[in-house]
Amino acid sequence: MKFFDYKEEKQHGRFDFPIEFYHVDQSHPRYDMTYHWHTEWEIIRILKGEFLITINDEKVLAQKGDIIFIQDGALHGGTPNECIYECIVFDIKLLLKQNHICTKLIQDIIHHNKLINIKIPSNLMPLNLNCEFLFDSLSSKYDGYEFITQGSLYNIIGIILKNKLYTINDRVSSKTEEKMLQFKKVISMIEENYSNTITLDDLSKVAGMTPKYFCKFFQSMSNKTPIEYLNLYRIESACEQLLSTDLPVTDIAINCGFNDVSYFIKTFKKYKGLTPKQYIKSRVLNK
Repeated sequence: MKFFDYKEEKQHGRFDFPIEFYHVDQSHPRYDMTYHWHTEWEIIRILKGEFLITINDEKVLAQKGDIIFIQDGALHGGTPNECIYECIVFDIKLLLKQNHICTKLIQDIIHHNKLINIKIPSNLMPLNLNCEFLFDSLSSKYDGYEFITQGSLYNIIGIILKNKLYTINDRVSSKTEEKMLQFKKVISMIEENYSNTITLDDLSKVAGMTPKYFCKFFQSMSNKTPIEYLNLYRIESACEQLLSTDLPVTDIAINCGFNDVSYFIKTFKKYKGLTPKQYIKSRVLNK
């Protein structure tokens, strides 16, 4: 997860140790988290500021000290506000290896029979302490960090079960499933076609709605209008290209679906507070 790409396919960690650590601040080219999902679990720890995250159709305002759990397959994205956060993405099946005693308990989580609460209270000291061990071991990778990492994950899950920080899954309604499917189709359409012209009619047709109803639906899911989200996705993609290629700003604008360079620069400044060239310069200075 070098960048928060939609439907991530990158392997996190090693084949024999599928867990990876990421640090995200305002210098990250994908600082605004565009919607995506992956087959691994994710733990997010807020170090500074706040982060409004939408997970499936639930909105969560996370603040400094909060710990967020995102289960596999959950569509998630959000808007950080002067936020610094860290993520750990891992395959929970790692904890099944050679561990017969805990297998049933972990499989209840893997099969979504027990749904870990999305937001964990920041005043639960044993959990905070083990999260500190977990994030520190993965960010430092000192000798023996693999033991601390796995031990911390076992402790965290044990603390969650002990304190009943989960709900029993009664299965989502068909209406909720249909709503999520419609939203995922629209996000997929944006991700696959953002470099081309996309209209409101195009997006509403993918969702099978009238433009008026679609706008209300999309904003209820994402806190943004469809066009605002489309432009945000394009600008985040532009940030990645600005930092990873030597292409001229004009080419990057066209690659990201902007036919008018002046409008691209204006939109870029709206979302990033800097022009594209100022953005590149600021990242070079911060290295």
